[in-house]
Amino acid sequence: MMEERIFELVAGHPALDLVNTLDWRFRPGGQEELLESYAGLLAFAVQEHLLTPKQARELSGNTSSRAGELALAECRELREALADAIYAQLEERRPAVAAIKTLERLFRAASDAQRLLWDGHRFHWEWPELETAPRIPTLLLANAASELLLSESTLQIRACNNPECRWLFLDTSKNHSRRWCDMKVCGNRMKARRFKALHRT
Repeated sequence: MMEERIFELVAGHPALDLVNTLDWRFRPGGQEELLESYAGLLAFAVQEHLLTPKQARELSGNTSSRAGELALAECRELREALADAIYAQLEERRPAVAAIKTLERLFRAASDAQRLLWDGHRFHWEWPELETAPRIPTLLLANAASELLLSESTLQIRACNNPECRWLFLDTSKNHSRRWCDMKVCGNRMKARRFKALHRT
């Protein structure tokens, strides 16, 4: 059965939104897992327009509980490798060797899962197992992540200025001044916190 969770997609890119599915990653009080099930992963892929609702329903019907659990675990593995790599870039340090190896393995798997076709007018990539392979959502996300990490767009990646949040996003603002994942959430929260601190002194 498809899950109805609505994800907050504020990052401007599926790979960054995926990292953000582990909420409050840096909060001392604990993190919150938003990607709780395989059905949730399918819902996330649909909301990111990586899958159509029909394709997600087909995958859901073709995937056993055990296969779904394995696919979800692999997607979380991709997420954490991406998180390590991207936060390392932002902090100007080297990503963990294990994270690089995980990304390389999943990027290669995503490439191997595609087939080059000619439709009579142009070439295009097709995913033959789009509605049958449980790990397809992860491979679609890995493909999107590889395109991002190997592009100049990595220079636009920022982390929310809320130190407990630090959700990732692409800063495409005119003067590259975006500071918050969502002004209505973290921006206002941090402004209120500074206001209270000023009036206590």
